[in-house]
Amino acid sequence: MKIAFISDIHGNAVALEAVLNDIKKRDLDKVFVLGDICYRGPEPKRSLDLVRSLNTKVIKGNADEWVIRGIMDGEVPESVSKMMSKERDWIFSHLDDTDITYLQELPSELNLKIENVKIHAYHATPNSLFEVVLPNESDENVKGKMMTEDADLYVYAHIHKPFIRYIDGKCIINIGSVGLPFDGLTMASYALIEIESSFYQASIVRVKYDLDKVIEQFSVSDYPNKEKMIKVILEAKI
Repeated sequence: MKIAFISDIHGNAVALEAVLNDIKKRDLDKVFVLGDICYRGPEPKRSLDLVRSLNTKVIKGNADEWVIRGIMDGEVPESVSKMMSKERDWIFSHLDDTDITYLQELPSELNLKIENVKIHAYHATPNSLFEVVLPNESDENVKGKMMTEDADLYVYAHIHKPFIRYIDGKCIINIGSVGLPFDGLTMASYALIEIESSFYQASIVRVKYDLDKVIEQFSVSDYPNKEKMIKVILEAKI
């Protein structure tokens, strides 16, 4: 079986379509979504509609929580809090009540067993939508924060920097971001897992998408902070 994990779309429906087309070409069996669907992109509604049309398991990310209830004090640096709240309000205004209810009701983790391979998937850590675990974290910290349940693979998102790492014979994967990569590569990112019996192979897939189209969408919109977001799209870093 071949499965994909995607996340951190951030309202970039153009990038999401490119990833979904790539998944279709590869004839994958299933796709799972690890959150951050709408916030900080020019097409929040269309991004959410595309995710919902997959009829698959989806979990909540920190940005989905922000869309639902706003950004609380201390969750982002004070210097950017006001602007990020304006961005959140813009996103919220482009969604309807059904969309907000959908985001509210999303679970926070997935526990999967596929052909004898156990997978624990979550947005940031099993106990938080917000905690940051970077690629260079020590083995002990990764085990303590991320590997709290017995599994063969641990899959997460949130940091927008994909990597694959093995600790004590277990695999931990960050799947990167579909819509806002932060690793300097201006290509959407997702994880591909190929499973056969009790064996698996994990890889990171990068997909080109039409950056100019997304930049144009921002440019003609009234999105607050659009100059900053255009810069992030062009440089693939925050």
